[in-house]
Amino acid sequence: MKGRVLIVAGSDSGGGAGIQADIKTVTALGGYAATAITALTAQDTTGVHGVFPVPIDFIRQQMQVVLGDIGADCIKTGMLHNSEVIEAVSDIIEQHAAGIPVVVDPVMVAKG
Repeated sequence: MKGRVLIVAGSDSGGGAGIQADIKTVTALGGYAATAITALTAQDTTGVHGVFPVPIDFIRQQMQVVLGDIGADCIKTGMLHNSEVIEAVSDIIEQHAAGIPVVVDPVMVAKG
């Protein structure tokens, strides 16, 4: 399987950004999208109405099982909402995906 992208980002309930937008993009380009969700958002076209962070241990577990079974040709990050999440994601990449290209898409502001 070629074009495997592990997307590590937040979920946008409105479908216009986050994991949902990344999955659409990877699929449209003929790739295979796997995911590790960092947070759930209640979001629509008017803005972000709520954020539920996913526990760090579960973010790690999602990444480990995908990398251990499916693998990845590239990793793309999105919403990494605090320094602990950034550190955990970095550690997993270092331990399980060294040498794989990483695309960092920092989420600075979500406007809806």
